[in-house]
Amino acid sequence: MISGNIGFRIFERKNEIPTEVLQNFKKFSSCNVGDAMGRFRILSADIKPVAATRRIVGRAITVMTRGIDNLMMHKALEMSKPGDIIVVDTYGDTNASGWGGLMTHAAVKVGLEGVVVDGSVRDLDDIHKLGFPVYARAVTARGCFKDGPGEINCNISCGGVSISPGDLILADADGIVCVPYDDIEFVLAQVEKLVANEEKRIQEINNGQLFKKSINQILVQKGVINE
Repeated sequence: MISGNIGFRIFERKNEIPTEVLQNFKKFSSCNVGDAMGRFRILSADIKPVAATRRIVGRAITVMTRGIDNLMMHKALEMSKPGDIIVVDTYGDTNASGWGGLMTHAAVKVGLEGVVVDGSVRDLDDIHKLGFPVYARAVTARGCFKDGPGEINCNISCGGVSISPGDLILADADGIVCVPYDDIEFVLAQVEKLVANEEKRIQEINNGQLFKKSINQILVQKGVINE
């Protein structure tokens, strides 16, 4: 821990995903990665990109804060580095925006990969203009105070998913997934197999085999149709 006491403290992030691993995941969609994890660890569909966005993959810097206060979000931005994604838990409070235009300008200069806020953001004109990936539950013009308390690089819940500092976050137009740090290598191997099978199935469709035989086999087992 760097400093502070429970409720108002900052931890050092111990887990650091190599850049080449992040690049490997950029080949895959949130759908692919979610399927490779048993369709779990996919954030709530209520958290969406607030502007047209590209796929982002990065290391989580986690923030726990009150919805009306963004002091620790500012500090997390100062601590961040290229390849990071700030992930914020406001307990789903959407009454004020913890992320806005000035922070977006700074984030672009830092090289931050993106931001995910289980809460509200604002200054969409700046976000659109800068093309910076921001995901949020809502948008509101109301700003925040900077008093605290809050925590950085602690375990949080965002969009109904438990996220730890250093976990891999992948987000695109379909949604957001979190890959736990200890499972990254396994999930990467699984998603590579899954995508290879999908590519094989696309080839079968192109060759005229439009429907999967397994569908009717399942329906026979369920007693819906006869062989």
